[in-house]
Amino acid sequence: MVAQVLRAERDAPQRANMESWQEYRDLRGRSTGLISAEGKKWLSMRSVLRQKILKPRDVFVFSGGVNEVVEDLIKRINYLRSQEDDGETVTNVNDLYFKYSMEAVATILYECRLGCLNQRVPQQTLEYIEALELMFSMFKTTMYAGAIPKWLRPFIPKPWEEFCRSWDGLFKFSQIHVDDKLKEIESQLEKGEEVKGGLLTSLLISKELSLEELYANMTEMLLAGVDTTSFTLSWATYLLAKNPQIQQSVYNEIVQNLGKDVVPSAEDVPRLPLVRAVLKETLRLFPVLPGNGRVMQDDMVIGGYLIPKGTQLALCHYSTSYDEDYFSAAEDFRPSRWLRHGHLDRVENFGSIPFGYGIRSCIGRRIAELEIHLALIQLLQKFQIKTSPKTQSVTAKTHGLLCPAGAINVRYVDRV
Repeated sequence: MVAQVLRAERDAPQRANMESWQEYRDLRGRSTGLISAEGKKWLSMRSVLRQKILKPRDVFVFSGGVNEVVEDLIKRINYLRSQEDDGETVTNVNDLYFKYSMEAVATILYECRLGCLNQRVPQQTLEYIEALELMFSMFKTTMYAGAIPKWLRPFIPKPWEEFCRSWDGLFKFSQIHVDDKLKEIESQLEKGEEVKGGLLTSLLISKELSLEELYANMTEMLLAGVDTTSFTLSWATYLLAKNPQIQQSVYNEIVQNLGKDVVPSAEDVPRLPLVRAVLKETLRLFPVLPGNGRVMQDDMVIGGYLIPKGTQLALCHYSTSYDEDYFSAAEDFRPSRWLRHGHLDRVENFGSIPFGYGIRSCIGRRIAELEIHLALIQLLQKFQIKTSPKTQSVTAKTHGLLCPAGAINVRYVDRV
């Protein structure tokens, strides 16, 4: 049924009701971005951005910058485990991966380093992290922040005030970095210098998006690209620690097809199908977005029911991910289920579509995959990831996104 709904989409599918997001933007005179926009405006912005970051080859150029962040991640792991009695354990790895994810995605979006993995994090970055954490905590209350009638807000003001304050912080941070890059480009042009750069430079020079549209899209892409990546890396670390035989198989593939000490690039990842399968299986078991939504654009019969045009549907990916009809031994961590076993063999299963499907699929998918693949490869090159006495059984909880309900604590043991 999920496949039927998604395959019937037109050019500009409507995901869900985003009235509270739109109201904030109207209140502040802000533009919508790809997450919050709908219709022709969404389609126009999507067509601009998809040319820059949607194809695998588009993100190959970001490998060097991401690898620099991975290098800092490994240094941070070495520091954190040196603070423990056993010299190996890192507690609450999601805090570590949150900083890695933020640093990596900002390196791509803003073409600059934020210092998230430094021993002393810059004050401006700390303020943004606070706004980002508040934004994610607000996802739980966003639903009723938008549902509370305006006449009730004077009596229950906190949800809406925090919702607006968190967005203010996010937009402020993005605007600072976009404006800084714009000044840098203008200075280079005045001096007659050749302007070179990455994603943001390209978008500023092309002027295909207005400045307000750039602020909005940079803000929403950064918002969408931090916790999603950090939660996935946390779960992958947990699953590999709990399944040492699978971890050894992945490590053997890396050594055989790449090398123990070779720094990987995006071009190397296709030669490591088991690494890619680890990510797919992690996202099947713990889809960061446990559900998605669509507003029906036409009347449609689904599962024997007539669903009228305009009906909001919930697509529950977490439920389908564990359906034994589509995934045998669905509770088990089995990355091998995603491997192709022949030239024509293709694994395609609408039971697990963590990045969505079709034209409204996640535009940052290739960036997220790059950040996770490069991090996993190098972590496994350097360390055996093992459980420790501090490793507890961790379940998932829904906090807007699907996240670990407790701290994930593991040992990073040097490989010899």
